Amino acid sequence: MGGSQVNQALVRLYFEVRGGLRDPVAAWAKLTGNSQQYIRARGERRVPLDDDTAAELAAAAIVHTTARHGAERVAALATSPLARLVGGLGGAVLTEHPCAPEQVLGPRFTGPRAEDWARAAYVLLWGENNRLVRTAGTPWVIAGRYKGQKVVAIGTHPTRLSDETLVVRPGTDGALAMAMGHVLLKEFYLDRMPFAEHAMQRTDLPFLVRLQPRQDAYVPGGALGRVCDRLTVYGGEAVEVLLPRFDDGPGVLRRGVPVMRDGDDLVTTVFDLLLAVYGVARPGLPGEWPSGYDDRAEPYTPAWQEACTGVPASRSLKIARELGVTAEKTGGRCVIVPGRLETPHADTAYRAMLALLVLTGCGTGWAQAGGSGIPLVPYLCLHACGEDRSDVGALSWALAEGLFAHRTSRSVLLEAVRDGWPMAPPPRVLALPRPIYPLPPDVDLLIGPDDHCDLSPPDAELVAGALARLAGRPAVAEPDGDRAGGRMRLLVDHAWMHEYGEALPTYRPPGLGVPLKPTQLVR
Repeated sequence: MGGSQVNQALVRLYFEVRGGLRDPVAAWAKLTGNSQQYIRARGERRVPLDDDTAAELAAAAIVHTTARHGAERVAALATSPLARLVGGLGGAVLTEHPCAPEQVLGPRFTGPRAEDWARAAYVLLWGENNRLVRTAGTPWVIAGRYKGQKVVAIGTHPTRLSDETLVVRPGTDGALAMAMGHVLLKEFYLDRMPFAEHAMQRTDLPFLVRLQPRQDAYVPGGALGRVCDRLTVYGGEAVEVLLPRFDDGPGVLRRGVPVMRDGDDLVTTVFDLLLAVYGVARPGLPGEWPSGYDDRAEPYTPAWQEACTGVPASRSLKIARELGVTAEKTGGRCVIVPGRLETPHADTAYRAMLALLVLTGCGTGWAQAGGSGIPLVPYLCLHACGEDRSDVGALSWALAEGLFAHRTSRSVLLEAVRDGWPMAPPPRVLALPRPIYPLPPDVDLLIGPDDHCDLSPPDAELVAGALARLAGRPAVAEPDGDRAGGRMRLLVDHAWMHEYGEALPTYRPPGLGVPLKPTQLVR
């Protein structure tokens, strides 16, 4: 007998059915016709089972579910041992993290390998990292320091692993990232342009964006899908655009962007919009702009972030310059190692942090654990389908069109699934790396370490072999697509982001009364 443990009621029923049919897949199909018999027994006694039979049981459930209900009804959390197997079959690989890396860097982004950390010249350990436990990547950071690597920690607590630490107030990481982006755009895109070629070829900064009239100005109306032959259309006509402001209640920023005519439409570039969002002024543009780095009233300057984060403006300026210069001299060997930002607005903070890597040509420098090159689907669908009575429309920006007004997160979520957004429907087979509560009630096979699960995680190689035998084909298909292919996107162009006023990186303040946003539920 091996180390596998299985729900006693399930294994008894499985052996009874399989003994008569002699076909594991047919046995599972018949067993799930009356699955409540063993689902009701979850949390009761588990018994040992040999590893080969445990793998066969899991494989039979996966094959039947894929054939009967579709591959997307088989799901695994990204940190489960079965995640790569499930993803290779076309199942849903779920994540509990915000989906900002997929939105910005593309669905096939894998991030750097741990050993790449040792090659990095500059590492930002950003977020609340557990100071009592050494993660698997810790030795690589230490190895990099022997080569002269500089490590800067940004979080609520100092750390001994860094050369320098910026202690920020909880929940204000996004404000620091926005101020650093302000400096990078001013000094590395306007004063001089060492990253211009990267921006033209590897980002969406030269993409054209349609502007739509709103009140006495304009608002971004969606990307045209065409690339301009330069980053900016500055030098001709200019108009005022309205942009969201969340640091002082739902408000509106009035900034100017250069435009050109495209038939009857006014268009600008993502780069021009980005400068307007960050408040990087250029002569002749209308609107209200910061007077300089020391302007505390206008958002996203180093002085403005000091009031939010407690980090002196001079230090945020210094770190931003170090990041830009190091990326320029090393060809993009800078890494951000994100920790936990356990706030409801974490996805907006992550996007502001990711923008720093995109602007400096460090597109593979987002060292988030769990990336396997397989598209991740938000896991929140498993807990968000409950009757949440919060008004999601209250999270929209001041000029939103009311798409979510007086709507619950449940109704918005179900509408998104109906309209084809890449989200996981309720799974029939689910592999978990650790216990979660409440457990999804309608899962036929729950694979996890907890006593409330049906089966402890079998060896992934044994499951792959059993799948190959039962399905008559290789179990895992390697994800296609080039790891570095496509453009990194700073403009996340779909209706959800526009409704929330968050198509470009913005800062949301921490605090109570800000429920979870459905922008976390879509890619």
